[in-house]
Order: sequence, then structure tokens, then C-alpha cells
Amino acid sequence: QVQLVESGGGLVHPGGSLKLSCAASGGIFAYTMGWYRQAPGKQRELVAHISPYGSTYYLPSVKGRFTISRDDAENTVSLQMNSLKPEDTAIYYCNRPFVSAWNWGQGTQVTVSS
Repeated sequence: QVQLVESGGGLVHPGGSLKLSCAASGGIFAYTMGWYRQAPGKQRELVAHISPYGSTYYLPSVKGRFTISRDDAENTVSLQMNSLKPEDTAIYYCNRPFVSAWNWGQGTQVTVSS
């Protein structure tokens, strides 16, 4: 079972930027990898994903502001978040969508507030 550790969250003003990182304990090269988020009182949602070939998908509300990337040699997945909005506030997690999820990590808190 691959372990996932997310990092890079924090408190940022609206319009600010953060870069999240996800470190996996095993190989991710064969899998589409994704970033999810869960806001208080809401269901977890898939924000972005990237295929092994580099194809990407973004939730419409983050398209143009977020960029997902991967480094299969380092078993890491990143999420560059720009022009952050208060509604981006959530705990962010990484995992593999479309197949059985690995155990969820603790996530990293992103708070966008003035």
C-alpha cells in the first residue's frame, strides 16, 4: 500500500499563490494522479488530475488558475495554485482517481482569507 504525504498548504490572502506537493512512498508512474479538496461541510471533490502521459483535467472553477504536474522519478505530484479565492479554502489531498484509492493521507490545509 502506497503512503501519501501532502504538504505546502497555509494561509494566504485572496489573489495569492501556493504550491502543494504530494510525496508517494511507491511508484506512481502507471497511474493517473489527482488532487482533491474537501471544504467544511462539503463532500470531497476532484480538483485536477494528470495521466501518466501528461494529459490534464481541471475542475472548471480552478481552470486557468491551478496547474497540476508530476515527477515520476521522484514519485511526486504538485499543484500550483494562483489567484486563490476564499472558496478555495479546504483540506487538499492527493490520490489516484478511477481505480481503488490508496489510503488517504492527512492532507494539507489551504486557507484563503483577508
